[in-house]
Amino acid sequence: MDNLGIDFLSELVGTAMLVLLGCGVVANVALAKTKGFNGGFLMVNFGWGFAVFAGVIVAYASGAHLNPAVTLGLVANGATEFGQGVPVNALSVLTYIGAQMLGAFLGAVFTWLAYKQHFDREAEPSTKLAVFSTGPAIRSYAWNLVTEIIATFVLVFVVIGFGRNGDASGLAALGALPVALLVIGIGASLGGPTGYAINPARDLGPRIAHALLPIKGKGASDWSYSWVPVVGPIIGGLLAGWAAIPLLPLLG
Repeated sequence: MDNLGIDFLSELVGTAMLVLLGCGVVANVALAKTKGFNGGFLMVNFGWGFAVFAGVIVAYASGAHLNPAVTLGLVANGATEFGQGVPVNALSVLTYIGAQMLGAFLGAVFTWLAYKQHFDREAEPSTKLAVFSTGPAIRSYAWNLVTEIIATFVLVFVVIGFGRNGDASGLAALGALPVALLVIGIGASLGGPTGYAINPARDLGPRIAHALLPIKGKGASDWSYSWVPVVGPIIGGLLAGWAAIPLLPLLG
């Protein structure tokens, strides 16, 4: 495989691992009859953090972006290469985002397979959807968008800050453990209003899986909200990329 093909596979597998373990912890906490039922939001925060840890470990070859907001934030910051020395251009950006979307979809499918009997026993359609995608605690599209912008800005700004002193790009610039702790911190501090998608692929890929899978008793996929966890993280990632250009050199 050429370098772009390696990066595609790396992003696909890493994002699939991220979503499998991330949606998996939500399923464990939310679905009826699981061992982790009612484990609480902090358990979800830690589960998503370690899901990112696993995704970064297996996707180091591509820089472990695992997130279109990270990819676009790096472009806004002036990145010239991705992963295996792949030049940054429209093809490489679309390849990364395509791999992330497909990986997120597959991770959600494997989550459903792992918890199939529990999905069958869960009565509430909204709970089933919550395993796959985020939703607001208080529905206000403008303020939900603001929350996602701020949370994603933190993610991408810190990622770029760490990456200044190394050759890696994306989440791999931090190393697996620091980025896991960062995601746990974002979830604990900023996750309450929207469930902190901070990743368009993480939300949209599983939402598509929810719409397509033969999930017993599922309801609608809440497409009226689906644009918020896509647009918000993209704006936050781009703003972080641009803001890092003048700010990070001043901050040392």
